[in-house]
Amino acid sequence: MADPHQFFDDTSSAPSRGYGAQPSSGGLGYPSPSSPPEAAFLADPMSNMAMAYGSSLAAHGKELVDKNIDRFIPVTKLKYYFAVDTVYVGKKLGLLFFPYLHQDWEVQYQQDTPVAPRFDINAPDLYIPAMAFITYILVAGLALGTQDRFSPDLLGLQASSALAWLTLEVVAILLSLYLVTVNTDLTTIDLVAFLGYKYVGMIGGVLMGLLFGKIGYYLVLGWCCVSIFVFMIRTLRLKILAQAAAEGVPVRGARNQLRMYLTMAVAAAQPLLMYWLTFHLVR
Repeated sequence: MADPHQFFDDTSSAPSRGYGAQPSSGGLGYPSPSSPPEAAFLADPMSNMAMAYGSSLAAHGKELVDKNIDRFIPVTKLKYYFAVDTVYVGKKLGLLFFPYLHQDWEVQYQQDTPVAPRFDINAPDLYIPAMAFITYILVAGLALGTQDRFSPDLLGLQASSALAWLTLEVVAILLSLYLVTVNTDLTTIDLVAFLGYKYVGMIGGVLMGLLFGKIGYYLVLGWCCVSIFVFMIRTLRLKILAQAAAEGVPVRGARNQLRMYLTMAVAAAQPLLMYWLTFHLVR
């Protein structure tokens, strides 16, 4: 029996065909359920055109960035200088400490292109200089720590000083090569590689100084200074003087004499910088 206080009958549980009933899916006169917004967006031709244009624009932007990066930072060339293996690293370190035993200093070529460093011990690389620089900073921090002088600012000054001297060396050599009018295949990256080899001897000197005091430091650093001098002379003379001989420049000519002086100056600067950057680390 109906409640006398109820104004309307409860028809929610009873089937009804009135206005309150839900329209059947796909029925005549009733709209079908609406599709998701994503599907409607993808079905729109204008949205498809916008997505295609956006993809092409992104691809074009990536290509433009890659070109500019390769223009200012030759990534492809850098891969060549890091193409090393364990055997090459071991032989190269031996060459840096004992260059007197090495005879053939010619860089090998394959179809006018120098072979990768792992196939030629005479080829310059950036792996050893980069690792040697990082190790030098770590060893410098160790030396400062053993003397109770370690601080992040002092370690940062040590690293920035070494980088500043390396940059100054590269700029000075490039300027000298330009003034002496040397046509050589010696690139800026080659200079960074050759100049970075001195960090290997610096590490050895500082470590021996930590273990055996100043006597060990001077003995090992002196040996490494003479070794790097011989290494630079025998390496750079093939890059600078051999090119002059190919150009037909007289051996005793004024221009050739300047090239010889430049080669010796670059080689002589390495021991001086090795001592300057390490003498304060050993006490």
